[in-house]
Formats: sequence, structure tokens, C-alpha cells
Amino acid sequence: MNRLLAMVAETHLLDEVLNAAAVAGCEVERVPDVPALRARWHTAPAVVLDAGAAASCVHEALPRRPGVLLVATGPPGPETWPAAVELGVAQVIELPAARSTLQEALSDLVESPPGDGRVLSVLGGCGGAGASVLAAAVGQAVLTTGGRGLLVDCDPLGGGLDLALGAEHEAGKRWPDLNLTGGRVPVSELRAALPSRTKGQGRLTFLSCARNGPDPTPQAVAAVVDAGRRAGETVICDVPRQLTPAAGAALDRSDLAVLVVPARLRACAAARRVADQVTDRGITVHAVVRGPTTTGIHARQAAKAVGVPLLTTMRPERRLGAALDHGRFPVHGPLAATARQVLAVLHAQNRLALKALHPKETSHG
Repeated sequence: MNRLLAMVAETHLLDEVLNAAAVAGCEVERVPDVPALRARWHTAPAVVLDAGAAASCVHEALPRRPGVLLVATGPPGPETWPAAVELGVAQVIELPAARSTLQEALSDLVESPPGDGRVLSVLGGCGGAGASVLAAAVGQAVLTTGGRGLLVDCDPLGGGLDLALGAEHEAGKRWPDLNLTGGRVPVSELRAALPSRTKGQGRLTFLSCARNGPDPTPQAVAAVVDAGRRAGETVICDVPRQLTPAAGAALDRSDLAVLVVPARLRACAAARRVADQVTDRGITVHAVVRGPTTTGIHARQAAKAVGVPLLTTMRPERRLGAALDHGRFPVHGPLAATARQVLAVLHAQNRLALKALHPKETSHG
């Protein structure tokens, strides 16, 4: 699974690739020509090409795929760029000058299948709206559907997402235990350090705030969220409505923000201010309205008052509070259904973004 493909003709360039792969902990299978490359083009975790190989791949009509790197001894000539664009080359790396860049890129690519990472932020429109519960439920939905999720607690005053998960006694580091100052963090290190749950092919890793100790910094939040996205994880951030710099670091990396709003007049008024702050940062935000309530405010009225599109309504759920106090998340009912709907919208946002970037490629899908 960790064997990458290399079609590199120049001996010294190939030696650089082999050395970088050894540091990254993966094997290299050298392929002599495009027919040999085609057989594993879609399944290899990464493909390394030189300029000549890239041109040959385009000539033989190999399709675009993620995880393609192009190596060169100097700045590529203008004739190289059309082939790089056609194949979807992720990075062009000059060697030996950018040797460390190649090592890091290969480490990221072999840790997890590349390309489909996305980031969700969940906020409460008012105090007690239930944003942390929904964030944890979305993480559980990723797990039960066989995906890879990273649940990130960005609310140091929320009591800790490990409590919401019923995982306060599970081994693994919390924010105060991590010594992150920013930069690039391999997701393999996070998986090894943090508590996680598995179910079949699914895996949910979570990073919780603690009951005491320092709060996460913006640089640390950015490093963790970026690591999850690079590795193809679905990253779910529990973000406080008081937008601290750390909360902003999560929001600014989000593909979608969800605002949980009880269908009450004051809650809608409070949520409007939160929504304005989020949209001012250029983030797409949708409302999840909790109701109906005795106020007579309907979900669409609440979303209109807040000024954001309505994603769905989450109806009351009997005995939910007691179940959550015991760390049990229902797999059926309004909370679970809402979590699945949020995931569906997040996936749709990602497909729209890919279509905007590559309309020619996605128009037939």
C-alpha cells in the first residue's frame, strides 16, 4: 500500500526520489514506460514523474489523478507546464534544492489516500444551542459510515469534547499535552498521539480541550486542521461563538460552517450577530434550526431572521440528554439524521469546489 510509482529517467533524479522515499517510509517501484505505469495509475498512493515522463503520459492520454509529483533539476521549461496541468500535478519540485519538500510531500501522500479532505466548523447561535453535541454527532456519523474523521475541539470553555463523547478516561493527548507551535504536522503523529475510535473501516480521531491548562493557539489549530485536510480526513471543528483567534484559524480553513439555532426570538437575534461575523470571513454558513418550540417560530422563519440558508430542522429527541450523559450517541433519530445531512452538504460543497476548479474533468461525472 505504501509503494509509490516512479517514472524518472535521469539517474541522479531517481536517486533523490529513492532517498526521499526512504525517509518518508515508503517503497518505490520504478516503471519503465507508460503501459507499465497505466496498470497502477489509479491505485498507487503517489506517482513521481520527470518532465519527459509527464509528456509521455499526456501523449498516451492518462487521466488526471491526485498525488502526482514532478521532479526536475531546475525550473521547468514552458513546454512542461501544459502536461503538468493536464495530469493534475500537485507539486513541481526542484532537486536537490527542495529535497526536504519532496520528503514531506511523500510522507503526506503515503499516510492516507490524498485529495478529498474537507473541513466543517460547527457553532452555536446562542449559549446552550447544542453545537458541541452536533459536532460530536457528525464525527460519529463519519465513523459509522466507514470514513476517516478528525474532531477538533476549539472551545476551551466548553468542558471538553471528550466528555461529550463519553471518552474522558480514554488514553491519548489533549490540547495542553501537545507542544505545537505551528508548521507542518504529519497526520501519522496525530493519530499515534490522540485518542481514537474505530468501527470497521472507519476511524475517528479526536483532540479535546482539557478542564485546565493552556488554550490552543491559532498556530496550533491551523497546523492540526491542515494536517487532517492533507491526509484526506473529514475535519470537524467545534468552534465557540465568541470568535477567538484560535476559532478564527479553524473557520478560515473551513469549507462549510453550520450554525445551530434554537427557534426562539432571542436566539435568532444572537445568532444573527454570529452569522455576520462568520460570513464576513468569506465562509459559507448554513443554519440548523432546533424546533419546533412553543414560540411558534418555524425553521424557515428562524433561518431568514438569522440571514443564512436553512440546512435542516432538528426536532426534539426523547431521552437524548440522558443518553449523552452516558456517552451514547443514537444511531437513529433527529440528531443522527441531522449529522448525516450536514455531512451530505459538506460533500456537496466539496464537489462544487472541484467542479469550479476543473470543470472539464468533472462535467462528465
